Amino acid sequence: MGIAVIIVGTLLAATTGVVAATVIMMGMMSLPIMLRYGYDKRLAAGVIVASGTLAQLIPPSLVLIVLSQQIGVSVGDLFIGSFIPGLLLAGSFLLYVVILALIRPQVAPALPSEVRTIHGARLFRRVVKVVIPPILLIFLVLGSIFFGIATPTEAGAVGSVGACLLAALNRKLTWRNLVDAATSTARISGMVMLIVIAASMFTVVFDGLGGKSFFTSLLTNVPGGVVGFLIVSNVAVFFLGMFLEFIEIAFIVMPLFVPAAAALGIDLVWFGVIMAVNLQIAFISPPVGFSLFYLQSVAPREVPTSEIHRSAFPFMALQVVVLIVVILFPQTVRWLIDLAA
Repeated sequence: MGIAVIIVGTLLAATTGVVAATVIMMGMMSLPIMLRYGYDKRLAAGVIVASGTLAQLIPPSLVLIVLSQQIGVSVGDLFIGSFIPGLLLAGSFLLYVVILALIRPQVAPALPSEVRTIHGARLFRRVVKVVIPPILLIFLVLGSIFFGIATPTEAGAVGSVGACLLAALNRKLTWRNLVDAATSTARISGMVMLIVIAASMFTVVFDGLGGKSFFTSLLTNVPGGVVGFLIVSNVAVFFLGMFLEFIEIAFIVMPLFVPAAAALGIDLVWFGVIMAVNLQIAFISPPVGFSLFYLQSVAPREVPTSEIHRSAFPFMALQVVVLIVVILFPQTVRWLIDLAA
């Protein structure tokens, strides 16, 4: 079940691109079932918050779309560049669950035989019916961007039409659902635009007072050159990410780091993916990791907040390892971009 949750969480991340929706959906569907069949509370909560937060990194991540605007690089390049790091994160989560289940089977018990009643061709048909539609939706959105058929904005429209078609095929396309979706979209867009306006005003004033040039000079003269700059920027974004939404970081903090990164000759696409991975870690970091509270909002009463917070630590360690791999091996980001070029 742990493996299934991670795979489904990865697919949902690539379908929605929104962390809150993925974590809450996985929490409502998966957590009660895992607890019913004897899963350790920390492991059950950990796989949900970790795999659900992959929406921060796996395209069509909203984080990457916002970062692309602030960093000044193609969102298509960020999408392609983040693909391998996203798979590395999902793969590390899978490997951790498998090893833990082998070493301590009591924390991740197998489903009892009486509930494993679907086998052979029937199981294959069920899997195809459940898995193929979201994969097609992912291909519609990401494929249209990767192959240059549509811009990210146009790809969003393609995804909306595809989601409506899937809802119609499942007989869930109702006028009420359309109104609810449109209302939610308008509300979220309005809140985001208010943040964008306020952050832009702050940036203009800060730049006018010479703050940006001061920070650029300060960051480019950090001891250690590129290595020192990467350490400072990652530590700063990590701590800010524990307390702030990514939009505030993107619009206020990134404009301070990007000129220094460019002056040091750093590949900005690679830098953007590093920041996205870093924000992914911050999003499940206690005490204010947003994914932890998204899960708490739908978790059963027997799973206290303290257990959800503790559940994040092993997965934070795995994400730090992947972050170091991405920093040490830039080709994890550049390889697919160069291939697509």
